[in-house]
Amino acid sequence: MAETAEYYRKNKKARQKRLVQQTKYNKTDKGKSIIRNAQKLRAKLEIPKGSKMDAAHYKGSKTSGRPQHRSKNRQSRTKK
Repeated sequence: MAETAEYYRKNKKARQKRLVQQTKYNKTDKGKSIIRNAQKLRAKLEIPKGSKMDAAHYKGSKTSGRPQHRSKNRQSRTKK
């Protein structure tokens, strides 16, 4: 598990503060566009809800990508 995830699991106050901040961010224009683009790509790639696959964007692209197993997609951003 990533260090950030471990931190928020152990620190309830910090986790609550982050959830409040994240909720506000998701309501901004930028947050909404990120969600909208992710949903469009997922629909384009025909990835069903509950699938173990993520819609992985190509570097620098918001509209094109490929299906990729979610553990690999999320692992690509973690430091080793």
